[in-house]
Amino acid sequence: MAAIGQEFTENLLADAGITRGQRVLDIGCGMGDVSLIAADLVGPSGEVVGIDSSAGPLAIARDRVQDLGLSNLRFVQGDLNDLPKDIGEFDAITGRRVLMYQPDAVATLRTLCQYLRSGGLVALHEHDTTMVPASLAPLPMHKQAQGWLLQMLKGEGADTHMGFRLHEVLTEAGLNVGHVRAEAIVQTPSQPYALYPIIHAVMPRLLALGIATEAEIDIETLEQRLNDERLASEATYIADMMFGAWANKP
Repeated sequence: MAAIGQEFTENLLADAGITRGQRVLDIGCGMGDVSLIAADLVGPSGEVVGIDSSAGPLAIARDRVQDLGLSNLRFVQGDLNDLPKDIGEFDAITGRRVLMYQPDAVATLRTLCQYLRSGGLVALHEHDTTMVPASLAPLPMHKQAQGWLLQMLKGEGADTHMGFRLHEVLTEAGLNVGHVRAEAIVQTPSQPYALYPIIHAVMPRLLALGIATEAEIDIETLEQRLNDERLASEATYIADMMFGAWANKP
């Protein structure tokens, strides 16, 4: 299954101006989903460097690159606030759901932009929970499960309103904002949202934070309960809001 918002990210990076021959730094790259998008855009004459602090996801990212036979993409383990001094200069910086986890997003951006050439581009994809979940019909199971995720994010220190704050953060970091856009992730009776796979993946985190018990989640029946509710409701449900923005270094 493609990452949620993958098409949104693809369009964002292309519209922002990531193009052939550029050198791109993908921050908080994880398993490399956004890095792969950038690598496709810059082509063989460009280079993408993905950086993340976690070794596990980076190992998966490196395996993916090897399987695809890409020579324009490599990964580095490190801290976004303390990049390797020899990492070089970049034409663009990309990232998805990264600023929301930074204790001081403005300071992190300022640090990263030291490695961005004059006129260089920053293109970021963040999410926001200000207006969601939303539906005209009651969907109590969906609302409860979405509530678990929101509590988890807050418990882990994430800024759940980073989408709305993107323009503010980019501006305070000294960048000239070119564009901000938003798009809803929509579920209908015939178009499901990947809520069950998400809950399944983060269940250990939910349990560790004491947000829900195994009995409350009941993972063995959760997918069926969510599907039954979706089909019975005949409702349109907005599960999440994605924000994208790009800006340039003066």
